[in-house]
Amino acid sequence: MFFRTQAMCALAAGLMMGLAAGAHADSLKVKTEQGKVVGKTINNGKVRAFLGLPYAAPPVGDLRWKVPQPAAKWKGDRDATKFGAHCAQGRVFDDMVFQDSGPSEDCLFLNVYTPADAKKNAKLPVMFWIHGGGYSGGGSNEPRHNGDFLPLKGVVLVTINYRLGVFGFLVTDELAKENNGSAGNYGLEDMVAALQWVKKNIGNFGGDANNVTIFGESAGSFAVSTLMASPMAQGLFAKAIGESGAAFPSALNLGGESVKERAEVDGKWMTGAGAKDIAALRAMTTDQILDAAKKKGTTGFAPVIDGKFLSEPVSETFAVGKQAHVPLMAGWNADEGSFYAMRGMKAPQWKEFATKQFGDRAEEFLKLYPGDTDEQALRSAIDFGSDQFIAFGTWKWLEAHRKTGGDSPVYRYHFELAALPSKYHPGTFAFHSDDIEYVFGTLDTRPGETVRDEDRKLSEAMMTYWTNFAKKGDPNGEGVPNWPKYDTTDNGIIHLNSPITSGPDQTRDRYMFLLKGIPPMRF
Repeated sequence: MFFRTQAMCALAAGLMMGLAAGAHADSLKVKTEQGKVVGKTINNGKVRAFLGLPYAAPPVGDLRWKVPQPAAKWKGDRDATKFGAHCAQGRVFDDMVFQDSGPSEDCLFLNVYTPADAKKNAKLPVMFWIHGGGYSGGGSNEPRHNGDFLPLKGVVLVTINYRLGVFGFLVTDELAKENNGSAGNYGLEDMVAALQWVKKNIGNFGGDANNVTIFGESAGSFAVSTLMASPMAQGLFAKAIGESGAAFPSALNLGGESVKERAEVDGKWMTGAGAKDIAALRAMTTDQILDAAKKKGTTGFAPVIDGKFLSEPVSETFAVGKQAHVPLMAGWNADEGSFYAMRGMKAPQWKEFATKQFGDRAEEFLKLYPGDTDEQALRSAIDFGSDQFIAFGTWKWLEAHRKTGGDSPVYRYHFELAALPSKYHPGTFAFHSDDIEYVFGTLDTRPGETVRDEDRKLSEAMMTYWTNFAKKGDPNGEGVPNWPKYDTTDNGIIHLNSPITSGPDQTRDRYMFLLKGIPPMRF
């Protein structure tokens, strides 16, 4: 009797294990409009990852420099356990590393990360990440963008690739004729195609298609502001987060010319590349085009006013309140201009710089960016470099949305905790892009950096703020210090540091001064 009971128990246990395994396998198989995909678990089984999902057809051959086309359907199960290729690009930034087998023009893939227990139609908030890289580099599978941790805060994370550089933003007269006068914003249209994919499919992964937050850093942040202004993206997202960058006039501009202006410049480039027409250019290999593109510089190909995706500059759309009226959270890092520190800066040099750059406005400039001592001059150089590079444009975005965005709440941050030196960032600064690993909880992916307790605590708080905002359009909640709205009373700002504090804007006079005119960037 004992042996029979023992055998029955073993049989029951095996059956339960089989059922659990089957249920687990079923949870890793999800149906999309194109076909079924099978993902995997990561972070010790806490998160489901579905990698390398095609959201559009490969933009190769005759589809090179065409608007994104629907992805092909498939039969059976598609393996979604490996990243798709990142988009073809030159070597742009040394700190960009990828987890795929190599670059390709066949790169219109996205990745979906969900909590392991997320059920179909759970209606979790969706966070849609747009990577940075000057519209010329980067990809969704950089380790710092991994989705091991953000979903644990109760969200679905989507990270995307989009066409870059010459492949994403080339403009010629022929291309404009092919597309009824519009050309050049293929990379941005890829983002819209990915958002449309999310709208149609994300419910099966447990996400809420009506509660999508777009967020990005650097060029990704420029893209967020641009998507807010584009009629093509309206209704595809409910909230927006910008980290260090906006498509507003500043010393750093990523695009903004008309099709006619860019077609003239890009047409000359095409001829110089040895192609008499777009057919000849389409016949060239990926590497041949990338080699030719090097001659135009890192930011030689960028968004344009094409009459379709954008009918006017982004700033003009915001000025009259035609942008998406959604909650906005944006800010930048304390040492975005740390490149000035690499050159050093002494007090006499700083005063000479002020006179050379601002002439009769130099005295006013030096009150706002003082340089009475060498230490003060270096700090002011970093501050001015930050403003020139990224902060001023981002500030104008916040100001514009606060004024014309209707009742949409606006929140502003300043990231200040200086990281310790690492392989790619030798100084102790809150440098450009420093915030990314804090937002994603991926600090341990930084090569050669010592991660401190204060780094982990700030990362945990930032993940909470970011996901709170995605859930309800307000970053505040249990366990984190209060984040005031950026409104007309005291222009409240949160200081992301150790400890986290908040208070009124102390830098407004700098930006009011820069509104009178800002010189070109000088590296």
